[in-house]
Amino acid sequence: MYIVLVHYLKPIEDVERVTVPHRAFLDTLYAQDVLIASGPQVPRTGGVLIARGNRSKDDLIALLHQDPFYTEGIAEYNVIEFNPIKHNVALKDIL
Repeated sequence: MYIVLVHYLKPIEDVERVTVPHRAFLDTLYAQDVLIASGPQVPRTGGVLIARGNRSKDDLIALLHQDPFYTEGIAEYNVIEFNPIKHNVALKDIL
């Protein structure tokens, strides 16, 4: 499983200009069964993605490099891989 911390590199006006295509891109990752959850940080300095561990870290990074936030130079990503040994039973089928 992966936690992806998204850090904005540009002013919020630039972020908002690319938010619609970014979210459309995230929809493709949900359709590919890559993402479990996503959303902006509070305060809005970036975002957080929770990704399944069903592919390698390098594959996930390659996918993220197709994100309009990345291709437009809006954000950078910190991909953290972890092994969720303990979890709520409700997540059993997801993990």
